[in-house]
Amino acid sequence: MATAVSVVMAATPLLLAAIGELVVERAGVLNLGVEGMMLAGAVAGFAAALATGTPLAGVLAAALAGMGLALVFALLALFLLANQVATGLALTIFGTGLTALAGQPLVGRSVSRLAPLFPEGLRELPVVGPLLFGHDPLVYLAWLLVPATALFLFRTRAGTVLRACGENHEAAHALGHPVRRVRLLAVLFGGATAGLAGGFLSLVYTPMWVEGMTAGRGWIALALVVFAAWRPWRVLAGALLFGGVGILQLHAQGLGLVAIPSQYLSMLPYLATILVLVLIHAGPWRRRLEAPACLGRPFLPPS
Repeated sequence: MATAVSVVMAATPLLLAAIGELVVERAGVLNLGVEGMMLAGAVAGFAAALATGTPLAGVLAAALAGMGLALVFALLALFLLANQVATGLALTIFGTGLTALAGQPLVGRSVSRLAPLFPEGLRELPVVGPLLFGHDPLVYLAWLLVPATALFLFRTRAGTVLRACGENHEAAHALGHPVRRVRLLAVLFGGATAGLAGGFLSLVYTPMWVEGMTAGRGWIALALVVFAAWRPWRVLAGALLFGGVGILQLHAQGLGLVAIPSQYLSMLPYLATILVLVLIHAGPWRRRLEAPACLGRPFLPPS
């Protein structure tokens, strides 16, 4: 049971970041700055929690920090029509450097961990207590976002408009839909969830700030979106899979498998990511993994 709880915890930041990026890409925008936004959320959330003594203030600050970097990306990519790939990479580099500088005074300090949502009586129930009731609010938020996103994308008019902007932005504009506004809102949502993913790392998973503490999770979240074929429920399955691989390598190191160097064990989550992407694109189902048709393409409204 403890292992299952660890897998859920490890999967949560991946799930938060990936579900937001899924919405962004469904709108036709490719934002490769997830890692930078996660780092911004981690350092801002930790700093706010340290200053106020309230972890919930840190959660809010983490979301706002992610949205702030996402807004920079949106201004450059959506309104100034900069290349989305280059802008996203620049955002990650900028976020990495900025958080390393801003986080220097925070190294070695700690904050109170975000408290579990349910009372202790439920958390102590045998077998299911720790797994179902022992988590903080961000874990439950991440899991609730999956059905909420699925319902939004495939059962609401607004979700249909968003998907139309990703599939054919010229047709969506011709029908009177505000393509750039829809994409801006999607990018801000993706920034907020990426910031929350980073905040989860610094406020719950390891309640401290360490430079580069996301450790490539933003890139894994980007791969998860492709792995999931832009479907929310598959993102959940992928997050649990890759979270489980990460926990596996930690357990392997803890058991002292001296025959395998620790560096190779640490590579497991990333090797698994590459292997899964190669397999799904080489398999007979690759045609079902087509990205939104306008993904990464800039949109300039006709004058």
